[in-house]
Amino acid sequence: MHVYQSINKNMNIVETAVANGSFKTLVAAVTAAELVETLSGAGPFTVFAPLDEAFAALPAGTVESLVLPENKAQLQGILTYHVVAGQVMSTDLTDGMVAATVNGANITIHLTDGKVFVNDAEVVMADVATDNGVIHVINKVIMPA
Repeated sequence: MHVYQSINKNMNIVETAVANGSFKTLVAAVTAAELVETLSGAGPFTVFAPLDEAFAALPAGTVESLVLPENKAQLQGILTYHVVAGQVMSTDLTDGMVAATVNGANITIHLTDGKVFVNDAEVVMADVATDNGVIHVINKVIMPA
């Protein structure tokens, strides 16, 4: 796992994701779901942010369907499943830890062979600090049950 500890004191979670350039699909989805204002708020939030490649790995047409206005509630549910209230750094994670997401469902943290997993998504970059929380980059979109 790569640990990237840059403090973006002047950038919130959304601004940091935009500036990075590897989260174009996530930013578009957050915009379509009308969650930009929420994730730009005071927080703190912990966001498990899927890379563009993670969204691209979903079945064909999934992202295009989810960003349609009539699917906003479903998209909000999926995106808020990637958010935990409060700032949780990688050093706070323990094997088997269960965390409630903003959408109300739980995620489970697994520590295996020096790697961190959120459900079945691997954390590929941890602890990207922002002025309203922290981003942990994951390689897969996690779906609520």
